[in-house]
Amino acid sequence: MLAADRQLRQALTDYSRVHREHDAVAREFLTLLEEGGVDPFTRERLAGHFTGSAWLVSADGERALLTHHRKLQRWLQLGGHADGDHDLAAVALREAEEESGLPGLVLASTAIFDLDKHWIPERKDVPGHWHYDVRYVVVAAADERFVISEESLELAWRPVAEIAGDSDESLRRMAMRWMQRGA
Repeated sequence: MLAADRQLRQALTDYSRVHREHDAVAREFLTLLEEGGVDPFTRERLAGHFTGSAWLVSADGERALLTHHRKLQRWLQLGGHADGDHDLAAVALREAEEESGLPGLVLASTAIFDLDKHWIPERKDVPGHWHYDVRYVVVAAADERFVISEESLELAWRPVAEIAGDSDESLRRMAMRWMQRGA
């Protein structure tokens, strides 16, 4: 097993201990990691695969950058496919950089911030499948001028307190978790 896989296993175990309410979800991610067969860090594992996402917050921690995703037509955190990279924290940082164009982004920690397993509907020649999304906190520098990539219809800095009232359960959970981090 690769060192990155062992680190992910430990990070998932640690996440499960801290977020007991997500223990069953963490176990699903561990099962995928240990399953064998087609590499779960590639899109070729059609039943489902790992993705890495960024809870991208402003330097003051008061706002998060969200994307209006072109394909899914929803406001989401930035992130994407691992494409064979087993270091999902690096994937999250890379995706945040690519999708925002922001300079000076920093991974706050290699600790998992959130987990979300969600269904991606069939599109063209790609069948519907599960994304096992591992999310990390990424912090922006003082320069918050983003560049909209081809994957987004729009990007927007939104107050975390506003996101906490969002209709999307996943965004709401991350915002609530962020606001409670010091408690």
